[in-house]
Amino acid sequence: MGRGKYYTWWRRTGEKLEAAFYQENWAARIAYALKLQGALHVDRRDFYLPVAQGFTCKLAFISDLHAGPLTDVRLLEQAFATIAAFAPDVILFGGDYVSLHARHMRHLLGPLSLLNPSTPKFAVMGNHDLWLDDTHIVNCLQDAGIEVLVNQNRRLPAPFADISICGMDEPGVGVPDAGQTFAGSGDVRLLLMHSPLGLKHIDQHDFAIAFCGHTHGGQIATPAGKPLILPPGSGERRFAQGLFTLPGQRLLLTSRGIGMSDLPMRLFAPSEVHLCHLHSTHDRLAR
Repeated sequence: MGRGKYYTWWRRTGEKLEAAFYQENWAARIAYALKLQGALHVDRRDFYLPVAQGFTCKLAFISDLHAGPLTDVRLLEQAFATIAAFAPDVILFGGDYVSLHARHMRHLLGPLSLLNPSTPKFAVMGNHDLWLDDTHIVNCLQDAGIEVLVNQNRRLPAPFADISICGMDEPGVGVPDAGQTFAGSGDVRLLLMHSPLGLKHIDQHDFAIAFCGHTHGGQIATPAGKPLILPPGSGERRFAQGLFTLPGQRLLLTSRGIGMSDLPMRLFAPSEVHLCHLHSTHDRLAR
């Protein structure tokens, strides 16, 4: 097991039963063939930041891959091919890379190889990662050129050095520390965290945009997209999916993610990747 808290005996027992039942990925293959794995949605957005006029940066965000017996690898390949075609300047990963066992990281090796190796990539860990062999998962991510942030921040390389990526530890089962996460960062901060629950830990710390996942948009939702059940540790239900304005003109983007947990299907909560253009507020005012 990993360092994650609250991995109860009933959760461990349930996941062992799931692993035995879903072995060999048969359910994911059938669900994908029946189009029950959630046709990939591409969410495109423009954001404006207090940076120098003429600034532009392409950012991709992907979360909740859940590689393993519940998520067909073809869905993962489609998601990463979409990101690769976007040719982003930076890629953010929101956690939950596997389900049921850390060895399923092997299913991500092919999809990750589609990305440009020179693109800066940053990740945080999810609750499923911390409940498993998180050291193995971190090593696999690092081998793929992805830097894992645990209450740490990094400035982007030039010409994007005005921006700091601030990665907070998993809010529900990890040890989040907002003060440490933002310490020494630049004035323009992008917060990366696994779950909207992280909002309870950030107090009045300033940031421009927070990126998170975990909720799956419910994974099973009403035809109107309202989540029926959210996973524990999701925070306030109103932050289940989409873009939100927080006090202080801070923004929160909650992704439905890509993969599945517990059930190998999505209904009215399609998988999604986020392709964002970051611009200067000066350029928006000049239009």
